[in-house]
Amino acid sequence: MIDIAVIDTPSLGDRGYLATDGSEAIVVDPQRDYDRVLALAAERGVRITHVFETHIHNDYVTGGLALAREAGAAYHVSAADAVAFDRVPASDGDVVEAGQMRVRVLATPGHTFTHLSYALEHAAKVIAVFTGGSLLGGSTGRTDLLGPEHAAELARAQHRSARRLAAELPATARLCPTHGFGSFCSATPAAPGGPTTIGAELGINPALTLDEAAYVEATLSALDVYPAYYAHMAPANAAGPPAADLAPPLPASGAELRRRIRAGEWVVDLRSRVAFAAGHLRGALHFEFGDNLATYLGWLIPWGTPLTLIGQAPGQVTAAQRELARIGIDRIAAAAAGPPQDWADGQELARYPVEDFAGYRRARGRRAVVLLDVRRDSEWRAARIDGAVHIPLHELPRRAGEVPDGEIWVHCQAGYRASVAASLLDAAGRDVVLIDDDFGVAQRTGLAGPGAVPAY
Repeated sequence: MIDIAVIDTPSLGDRGYLATDGSEAIVVDPQRDYDRVLALAAERGVRITHVFETHIHNDYVTGGLALAREAGAAYHVSAADAVAFDRVPASDGDVVEAGQMRVRVLATPGHTFTHLSYALEHAAKVIAVFTGGSLLGGSTGRTDLLGPEHAAELARAQHRSARRLAAELPATARLCPTHGFGSFCSATPAAPGGPTTIGAELGINPALTLDEAAYVEATLSALDVYPAYYAHMAPANAAGPPAADLAPPLPASGAELRRRIRAGEWVVDLRSRVAFAAGHLRGALHFEFGDNLATYLGWLIPWGTPLTLIGQAPGQVTAAQRELARIGIDRIAAAAAGPPQDWADGQELARYPVEDFAGYRRARGRRAVVLLDVRRDSEWRAARIDGAVHIPLHELPRRAGEVPDGEIWVHCQAGYRASVAASLLDAAGRDVVLIDDDFGVAQRTGLAGPGAVPAY
């Protein structure tokens, strides 16, 4: 009996896998914090003998090399990838034996030129296929991460790779992708993260239901922006990243926090958006702890800027440190925890109001206010509020000067990005109001609709 355990990282929309025959285990696409993988192996009483990478990842720093070294396992990476470390070069058609398991290597270019998938066999039957960023549940991996000039060529390759998997593997084979659970590496929205098979994908996956031309057109037209930190991931993975350093950061006093803010460093408050708005250290930025933290902090922070974290409690800082290590933000300069009064040293805290869309409707009926929409372009094109100024959150740091003077009401789809934007503007001395509400409310009440005229 083969057991396949999922190591889920919902904050990045990715999954890694540990498969075992009860004695030996293989691991596919492990995250940086591979202690989770070692714990699973120990729980099952199995020895990790092989670690496989489907591709040089663009959305996270791998834990594959460090895990393989610690476990004494063979590390399998595409033979075509230029890497700075020793690995077992994997090529199409290779077969790897691991106890009662047999792993067959399949070249599946598309997400990258050198992408591989791994078919897992037991008792002469393919029971699963680890597809990385190739065939996903209801979608495929995006094809523009190596540059827009390669997107069409890789989309055609992605279509052929998906068709190859469907043709060569049984319909009953379990599909085990790495991306597609909220990752920006998915070309189009993927299906919900429940179990799927090659056979199930035959009827729903665009790569298997559309011809090549239609699939390429649909894929390219759906590609949207992706986080800026992606640019740093592939080089780090090709260089061979070390294990994450999760040692606790040095504690910071209130005076130290203010000094770091004055020096232009990032001091990030992890508390809830309502708590931050009610009182925070002036100049601190807000990225609420949760599944969006690594994506948006990694997207916006100037890479290499010293980072200090402020948490509701020490455990929140520890959890945030783990999240950030997954994208290569390794060294937290300092940290503080507890209510803001503990590190304000008697100085007045900054604050701003929190409202909903009903409050915005009332306010604009009484006085002139600025409405700032920080959703992405694709969201803006689908629906928006008449008269809003539109600057996507990831563009706001360089375009903040375009926001008109006055009282700025900030909204997004559900409040997270708006809170980040409000903190950025607040730190710059602007007068802000956070709209902590779901954009669907604005649509249902007629405040928002398609085709509104943007105000720039």
